[in-house]
Amino acid sequence: MQNTIEITCPQEILLGLRLDADQFADLIKEEAAVALFREGRLSSGMAASWLGVPRAHFLLKAMRAGANLLENNEDDFLRETSLL
Repeated sequence: MQNTIEITCPQEILLGLRLDADQFADLIKEEAAVALFREGRLSSGMAASWLGVPRAHFLLKAMRAGANLLENNEDDFLRETSLL
């Protein structure tokens, strides 16, 4: 099941960003996915699925946005290497 969320955005924002409404919606969706992942509220797999991109692509995007991909502990290392 999918939900649609409607937000109100002044035209000035779209003009300032040089985006149409669909492009702005995509930007907000990407930013939300990265932010929720960074906060630990959304897994990388779920975020990638939501955006319709491969997990590796999402992880690169999140890393460029400053997300820590691993906490450098043994549990994270084992979890991530088990997927290889």
